[in-house]
Amino acid sequence: MKGAGFKVSGAAEVLMGSSGPEVEVRGWVARKHAVGGLVFAVIRDGSGYVQVSAKKGVAEESAFEAIRKATRESAVVVRGTVKEDRRAPGGKEISAAEFEIVSLAESWPITKTAVKSASYLFDKRHLSIRGPKAIASMRIRAEVIGAAFDYFRENGFHLISAPTFVQAAVEGGSTLFSVDYFGKKVNLSQSAQFYEEAALPALQKVWIFQPAFRAEKSKTSKHLTEFWMIEAEQAFAEQTDNLKVQEGLVTMMVERVLERRKAELEVLGRTLRQPALPFPRMSYDEARDFADKKGLGFEWGDDIPTEAERAISKSQESPFFVTDYPLAARSFYHMTYADRPKVTKSADLIAPEGFGELATGGQRIHDHRQLIDRISKQDLPAESFEWYLELRKFGMPPHSGFGIGVERSTRWIAGLKHIRSASLFPRTVSRISP
Repeated sequence: MKGAGFKVSGAAEVLMGSSGPEVEVRGWVARKHAVGGLVFAVIRDGSGYVQVSAKKGVAEESAFEAIRKATRESAVVVRGTVKEDRRAPGGKEISAAEFEIVSLAESWPITKTAVKSASYLFDKRHLSIRGPKAIASMRIRAEVIGAAFDYFRENGFHLISAPTFVQAAVEGGSTLFSVDYFGKKVNLSQSAQFYEEAALPALQKVWIFQPAFRAEKSKTSKHLTEFWMIEAEQAFAEQTDNLKVQEGLVTMMVERVLERRKAELEVLGRTLRQPALPFPRMSYDEARDFADKKGLGFEWGDDIPTEAERAISKSQESPFFVTDYPLAARSFYHMTYADRPKVTKSADLIAPEGFGELATGGQRIHDHRQLIDRISKQDLPAESFEWYLELRKFGMPPHSGFGIGVERSTRWIAGLKHIRSASLFPRTVSRISP
C-alpha cells in the first residue's frame, strides 16, 4: 500500500529527530539541484525546510524520475528514510523511497533580477510570500501576536471585539475612510478605544486585537492605511499603571521571539536584545530640545515630526517613552495635569534604532463635566459623542489605555526596513492589490 509504514511529519520534526526513521513530508520544492545521477530537493512545509535526495539506480525509478521532473514550487509528497548528513541543511536528509508530484508548478516568475525590485515583489506578493525572508517575518509576527494573547490572559484582561463601522472619530476626522451604510455615511474604525471604555464597568480590564484604518497620505516606512491594532484599557488605573502594562507587553513579545524564533532572526540578519525594565522616559520638552539641537526643531504643541522622531529614536538603545504631550497634539479625551492644563497625561512608546513610534496611550477624562467642557472648547459636535459622554454619568472611574501597532512592533523586532514587509498583503496610499 502506497505510504504504508511512513509517519506523516513536518520538516522541523525531521531535523529535531522527533519524527522516527520512516517519514512522509508534504510540502513544496523550494530549490533543487542535480550532481550526476544524484538529485537533491529542499522541501518547504509550514514548519521549515528539509533536504530530500534520490540516487539513480538506488531509489525506485518512479521516485527518481518524479524528483527529477519536479519544478520549483511544485506541491509534493515525499516518503523515505531519515539519515544523518552533515552537508545537508540541518544535518539530516530524507532518502526518497517514494516521491509524488501533487501539483506541478510552471516556471517560477520571481527571478534573481526580479528580487532586486521591491515594487515587483509586492506586485507578486501572493507568490513572494513564499520566500525565506517573508516567511521569517510572518513567523515573527505570529509570535508577537501570540505573546500578546498570553500576556493579557495572564494579567487578567478580557478579550473583546468592537465594531468596524462607526460614526464617531477617535483620532480626528482628517484620517477617516467613509463608506455608504444603507444610505448613511459611516466610517471605518480608527480605534476601538471608545468601545473598550464602555466595557470597563463590566469587565474592568479589556483588550482587543483587530484591524484599524487610517486615511493618512503618508508615504513613509512606518505607515499603512490598514493595519492590526492591539489596544488595552483598564479601570482604576492612571498613566503610571498604563506605562507598566506597555512595558510588560513589549518585554514579553521580545522574550518570546528570542526564545522561539532565533532561526528566523538569523534569516533576517537581525540582532535583537531583551530590553531592561523600566523603559527610559523622555518628556516632550526634552525631545523637542534634542530635536532643536539636531536642526530639526518644531513648534511647541505640534506632534513630533517624522525626521525628528527618527533622530530621537536613533539616540536610544532600547524602547523608551516620550511623555507629557501638549493637549494641542492629542485627542480631546486626554486628561491634563491640574497644574499644567495644556499638558496631557499621555505618552508615545518609541522603538530605538530609528524605527520610531510603536504605541500611543494615556489617561482618559473620566469626569462628565470636564469632558463636555473639553468637547465645547475644541468646537466638536457633542451629539456625535452622546453615548460616549453618557458613560461618565454612571460610575466611570479614572482609567487609561493604549494602542500598539502589530506591524510596527513586528518591523522593529524583526529589523525590517519597511512596514510593508510586516504585513502579508500590505495596504498603503499607492497599493490596494493583490
